[in-house]
Amino acid sequence: MCDPASHRDELSDVLVRDGKIVQVGRVKGKADRVIDAAGKIVCPGLIDMHVHFREPGNDEAETIASGVAAAAAGGFTAVAVMPNTEPPMDTAQGVERMCLGAARAGLARVHPIACITKGRKGSELAELANLSRAGAAGFSDDGAWVADAARMRRAMECARTIGKPIISHAEDPKLSAHGVMHEGAVSTRAGLAGISARSEAAAVERDVLLAEETGASLHVAHVSVAGAVEVIRRAKARGVRVTAEATTHHLTLSDECLLERDEAGILKYDTNYKMNPPLRTRADVEALRAGVRDGTIDCIVSDHAPHGAETKAVEFSEASFGIVGLETTLPLIITELIETGVLSWSQAVAALTANPAGVLGVSSGTLAAGADADITIIDPGREWTIDVNAIRSRSRNSPFDGRKVKGVASCVLVAGEVKAGG
Repeated sequence: MCDPASHRDELSDVLVRDGKIVQVGRVKGKADRVIDAAGKIVCPGLIDMHVHFREPGNDEAETIASGVAAAAAGGFTAVAVMPNTEPPMDTAQGVERMCLGAARAGLARVHPIACITKGRKGSELAELANLSRAGAAGFSDDGAWVADAARMRRAMECARTIGKPIISHAEDPKLSAHGVMHEGAVSTRAGLAGISARSEAAAVERDVLLAEETGASLHVAHVSVAGAVEVIRRAKARGVRVTAEATTHHLTLSDECLLERDEAGILKYDTNYKMNPPLRTRADVEALRAGVRDGTIDCIVSDHAPHGAETKAVEFSEASFGIVGLETTLPLIITELIETGVLSWSQAVAALTANPAGVLGVSSGTLAAGADADITIIDPGREWTIDVNAIRSRSRNSPFDGRKVKGVASCVLVAGEVKAGG
């Protein structure tokens, strides 16, 4: 059993009754059902606090039902869903619709993240209190930065009063311009317009200063550059209420992927490597890894962003940003971060359980007695090959197709009920 929230990493039984964990340790007597997890890792249900479902607006790419099916298959018992649907999730009705769709699917818990501003346009604040009452776990205009500092400050003041985090997509569009990949030596060689690292670091700096002034809880989404990591590290040291996340792809891939060539020696321009923030330099990857190790970066997320094949089968500059990740995040963390010694099991599990639960203010993320019986059982030794044609998501846009990995979620329980594997 690995439960960082309870500081427990030991051989143990976990007794579940009526959807709750009632005992951890040596359990005597018989149970109605026994799940043998010998040789496996039992941990709190994994939480992905940054995913995108496309319902409403683009159901062909992903629905709520297909999204939570992908989550359960990937070992996640809960996900936080970003609001860039069509229409954006900026009303109580939109939040309630997301919750109802998840309840109907019944596979994983959904924590809706509602808009900061109406329509994600950055001009008029959404009704944050009403959104919170409807079930929103936090507020974000993800995919867009709230550029007006006064409006962002007001949003933080409101969110602080409500007790919910502001989740910032920190990117100054005037600095990123119309780039499609990281700005640097690789973008020059590839002949593609670049996105400056400063566009992120500067935006994080501003948002941190506003959080420091207002006392709000700020969560920085998908950190990708070393400069942003250092801003967050310094802010935490002086007591700012800031947390952060990094995606699996930013922790495992660099912009050099865009230099891949085909058998004829021609650059592939694989659009599955196009995401926002873009893949950065190897130095940035190392800074992110160090940030997760020392606690500067609290959470590891998928930033699951499904897109139909037609939006990726175009020129790189015209392709949609984003990749799917719910079903590849866990094995990639095990293969690329744990097996290589970058992170311990306890560090990785904390970044997928207790830490996101703390950011979202939800009661899961632990195996302590009395907690909801949301449990993920991991088979750390299973070797397999990622096949995008076998995933539950409706979309296939992943650069990891064909990648040999190690580790898989063998069983997922939500409120004590098996939802996948078993």
